[in-house]
Amino acid sequence: MVAFVAVSSEIKAGQTPLDADEASGLLPAHISTQGELDEWEAENIHNAQQWLLRQKTVDVLSDHFCRELHKRMFCDTWKWAGTFRKTGKNIGCEWTQIGVQLRQLMGNVNYWLEQGVFPLDEVATRFHHQLVWIHPFANGNGRHARLMADVLLRQNQGQDFSWGSSVNLVPANETRKRYIDALRAADAGDYQPLLIFVRS
Repeated sequence: MVAFVAVSSEIKAGQTPLDADEASGLLPAHISTQGELDEWEAENIHNAQQWLLRQKTVDVLSDHFCRELHKRMFCDTWKWAGTFRKTGKNIGCEWTQIGVQLRQLMGNVNYWLEQGVFPLDEVATRFHHQLVWIHPFANGNGRHARLMADVLLRQNQGQDFSWGSSVNLVPANETRKRYIDALRAADAGDYQPLLIFVRS
């Protein structure tokens, strides 16, 4: 039953389907519905946010922190939390290029910040979008990339994004649709819809 839930054919817009091996990595045996999985992951993410608040400093622009944050967000849910995916997906770079793409992105973001190439909000928005595009993990990439962007903002004396004023962008609703549409516009090089969304 668990594998059915995790690899359900009812994939929402913007979701990445899991293969059978990834689905078998679900840790809590009691989960039998998508709603239960969403609630469990939300609690796991809340714990990761509490952990973040206790950290004096983090190096948000490092592979290590990228993996550590994902692990903290999903360690009670998935065996492979914090591990880069090893399969192709319907989004993202080839899995063999994840490390290279991440290091390039981290270097670009560092340069943008040091040289003042973009305003801070735009740096964090581009960082978020490109993390989602790389899609380093089997699942949870959007939630992970949103939190990474917020950490980047905090480290640079910015304010967290409001993300469409939604506590949860997982359910298929109008806010999620606007978010996915804004990401797709950014895929085509137009960051304006995403810049508006993150502060709406």
